[in-house]
Amino acid sequence: MRHTLAAPRADMRVAPTGRSLSDHRGPSDFDLNPELSRDFARAADAAQAARTPIKPAAVLVPVIARPELTLLFTLRTNDLPAHAGQIAFPGGKAEPFDADPLATALREAQEEIGLDPSHVEPLGTLDLYLTGTGYRITPVVALVDPGAPLTLDPREVADAFEVPLGFLMDPANHQRHSRIIGGQERHFHAMPFEGRFIWGATAGILRNMHERLFSS
Repeated sequence: MRHTLAAPRADMRVAPTGRSLSDHRGPSDFDLNPELSRDFARAADAAQAARTPIKPAAVLVPVIARPELTLLFTLRTNDLPAHAGQIAFPGGKAEPFDADPLATALREAQEEIGLDPSHVEPLGTLDLYLTGTGYRITPVVALVDPGAPLTLDPREVADAFEVPLGFLMDPANHQRHSRIIGGQERHFHAMPFEGRFIWGATAGILRNMHERLFSS
């Protein structure tokens, strides 16, 4: 089964940083909230006109190469300034010294969970994902050795755990939820698993992964 997971895309290049956020055509936090995307697009373009840079980021989508493939997730600590206590992929914003999204994803994974790049086999990238906070995320899919040792950074990561890829790619496990955020009702994808609530951008990236792997 290790050799049946096709690379979603071989292109590892960063999207042009001068591109308007309103021109984004890939998956985003606004897929289920079209009424909010118009206001965001206007605000984003105003920020672009004021030379506020787009915020590129990357996450590692770690496929653990077990007989039954799994994905590795992190649980963020409760005292982080953003997205505290949420489930996420290892990753973060791109730094000027990062050569490309792959370099960002590998660096962040090593910093957050101590994953050595020598245990990682990059496969490709999914579609760029736009968040409601203006980050354009490149999800980098990679196979990871099942015996790779992990050392969690206690300042950022409370736990790391695996979920079967088959569960996450089964549309029967894809849910839609809503909650009030910033005084407005926001709709989002979610994939609850054994008491773990995977939602938001992480679930949106998984939905895109499903579409890339299984759409005709």
